[in-house]
Amino acid sequence: MRVPEEVVRRLRKQGYYIVGRHSAVKLCHWTKERLKGGKPCYKGTFYGIQSHRCLQMTPALFNCNLNCLYCWRMHNFVDAIVEDPDDPAFIVEESIKGQRVLLSGYKGNPKVPRRLWEEAQEPKHMAISLTGEPTLYPRLGELIEEAHKRGMTTFLVTNGTTPEVLRDLDPLPTQLYVTVAAPNEEVFRRLQLPPRPGLWQKLMETLELLPSLDTRITIRHTLVEGWNLGYVDEYAKLDEKADPDFIEPKGYMYVGWSRLRLRAENMPTHERIMWFARELAERLGYRIYAERPESRVAMLTKHDDESKIKLRLQ
Repeated sequence: MRVPEEVVRRLRKQGYYIVGRHSAVKLCHWTKERLKGGKPCYKGTFYGIQSHRCLQMTPALFNCNLNCLYCWRMHNFVDAIVEDPDDPAFIVEESIKGQRVLLSGYKGNPKVPRRLWEEAQEPKHMAISLTGEPTLYPRLGELIEEAHKRGMTTFLVTNGTTPEVLRDLDPLPTQLYVTVAAPNEEVFRRLQLPPRPGLWQKLMETLELLPSLDTRITIRHTLVEGWNLGYVDEYAKLDEKADPDFIEPKGYMYVGWSRLRLRAENMPTHERIMWFARELAERLGYRIYAERPESRVAMLTKHDDESKIKLRLQ
């Protein structure tokens, strides 16, 4: 299905660099913040990534199989399948090129140390998470392999409704994020608006699959006040099934297109997120490793060994 040109123009105006037929790059707020000598993103605090060298991209710009109310992106999705997919090596090379184009205006910024700008020209982390559902890109394993060949770590964020893709994914990403934003099927149906039946069951299949995957696993609970925040016992049962290395309770942020679907009062305070984190940690036997109040997020882990938490960076 052809994407309307008006949608493409609007995305470019919002700072997206379009790559090929179905991919895109966009500078993260924290990449820009770190370039100016500020804080890293919470993934830097939690896992040690270098935010100014992080490439935020998607190979499925126009493709998703859910319509989550809390998503801050425009719901411009045209299909649940990426048809006629671009070559993975092309996507990675053009994404790096796009990142450099987006960074070009920072070269002469007096707030940006020259060393950081030069390092940013060679990204070391690829966050496959920008928008859409990346597992709908049928050559995802090759894309991850291309990033790894270039010495980049990969963070793949998925809504967990394609267990068949994750089961056969080779290679696996450096770290796999699975969003679990509903404690039960009823909340999933109302908050994430699946267009067809059976996707909750697919998510359950993914949670059962996760312990068998030989990579770092994070469960992310995106929490929306008045919708899915609470239900600690039900979330704990889902997390026990997944047995992740890390759990990130993260508050919904009232930004972007989500403001057309939700209200400001649906954004939980950091205190509420920490309450949830403490309750969940107690039930699971995990510990709270760190928190970032400005991002309204905490990280729980089952590990005591620091080497199992921080990434080994090339």
